[in-house]
Amino acid sequence: MAEKRSAGLLLHRTAPTGVEVLIGHMGGPFWARRDEAAWSIPKGEYGPDETPEAAALREFEEELGLPAPEGTPVPLGESRQANGKVVTVWALEADLDLAGVVPGTFTMEWPRGSGVHQEFPELDRVAWLPPEQAAVKLVAGQRVFLDRLAAHLKDAGRT
Repeated sequence: MAEKRSAGLLLHRTAPTGVEVLIGHMGGPFWARRDEAAWSIPKGEYGPDETPEAAALREFEEELGLPAPEGTPVPLGESRQANGKVVTVWALEADLDLAGVVPGTFTMEWPRGSGVHQEFPELDRVAWLPPEQAAVKLVAGQRVFLDRLAAHLKDAGRT
């Protein structure tokens, strides 16, 4: 069985109060009542015929309904999640008006075992947050990308 791989794009911007990152709350019934450790960097799975960077840009658009902003993505590397999936993330400095977000959807059987299939948003809300707030909200396996972004910004003399 092939290893599952996922790629994403972590947008960041400089606001009057400092750096902010764009993350989304995962949609669907499993995450509905959770906030802490229930948010994600916009990302998704890809297969062997797609590069991780192309997948990150495609998944950004699929999850938010908006194309990724122009710019040069900065690689933040990979991280193996608790479920074994390998996630690769790029950072991109850009602003995005959240009013235009129209999340993609997925279909699943809900309630489980009911035979009823329902459609849910991939992300049910998105927000610009300071990294310290985002760290609490992100699933644990993605928090490393906030640290890598901070190191990149420090190296660039931006913090």
